[in-house]
Amino acid sequence: MGSGIAQLAAQSGFNTLLYDLDQQILGTARQKIDKDFQLQVEKKRIPLSEMEASTRRIFFTDKIGDCVADLVIEAIVERVEPKIALMNRLAEFNSPKTIFATNTSSLSVTRIAEQTRYPERMIGMHFFNPATVMKLLELVTTPFIAKTTISAAWQVATQMKKVPVVCRDAPGFIVNRVARPYYLEALKLVEESGTDFEAVDVLMEASGFKMGPFRLMDLIGNDVNYTVSCSLYEALGQPPRLRPSPLQEQMVLKKELGRKTGKGYYSYGPGGR
Repeated sequence: MGSGIAQLAAQSGFNTLLYDLDQQILGTARQKIDKDFQLQVEKKRIPLSEMEASTRRIFFTDKIGDCVADLVIEAIVERVEPKIALMNRLAEFNSPKTIFATNTSSLSVTRIAEQTRYPERMIGMHFFNPATVMKLLELVTTPFIAKTTISAAWQVATQMKKVPVVCRDAPGFIVNRVARPYYLEALKLVEESGTDFEAVDVLMEASGFKMGPFRLMDLIGNDVNYTVSCSLYEALGQPPRLRPSPLQEQMVLKKELGRKTGKGYYSYGPGGR
C-alpha cells in the first residue's frame, strides 16, 4: 500500500517521499512503481511525459530524519503501538502544521490519535487496494480532530481524483463493516458445503458484483483481509456472525496470501496475473 499511495501522490502532482527502514524494500518499491508507470504508458493510459514527470517527484529514503512534509501518511504494520510510536517520532521534527494520517483499515483511529502529540492533526485516510485505481477514500475522524485537518485531507483526496467520504471512527469504518459478511459468508459456504471458490465467484459476478469474494480477497491479500476480520470481531464483542474463518487462517499460515505471493484461492503468474 505504501508504494501505491506514493505513486498516486506523485502522479497527482505532489512531491513525494517514500520512507522505509529496509533499503531492499525501497528497491522493490521503486521497481514496482517504475513497472506500473511503464505499463500505463504501454496501454496509453498516460503519456510518456506524465510518467517522466511523476517519476521525478518521487524520492526514496531509509532515513527517518528526511521525512519532513505537509502531510505524512503511514502504511506500516497493522498494529496500534508501532503506529503511535512512528507518529510521535515524526512529530519531533515536523512543522506544527503537519497533518498525520494513518492508512489503517480497521484499527481505532481515536486510540491512535489520543496517544499522539497532536491529536487534532491526526486523521484516518483509508485507501483501498490498489491505491492507484480504487476511487473511494474513507476519511476517518476522531473527537479530537480540527476542522482544518479534515479540510486539508479532503483537498488532497480530490487532487488525487478520489471520491472522499468522511466518517466517524467506528469498528470497520464503513466499507469493512458492510463488506465483512460478503467475505465471511462465502468462506463459511465453502467450509460447510464443499462448494468451490470459483463457483461462488462466478455466481456473485453474474449477479452484478464486479469481483467475487475469493478473487477480491486474493487482490486485497488474505493476511490483510484476515487481520481486518479479527480486528472487527474483537472490537464488536466477538459476535458469532463475524467470527474469522479457519479456512482463511490456514491460508495465511501457509503464506498463500493471493496475488502478491503468486497463490491464494487461485494461482497467479509473474506480477500477480
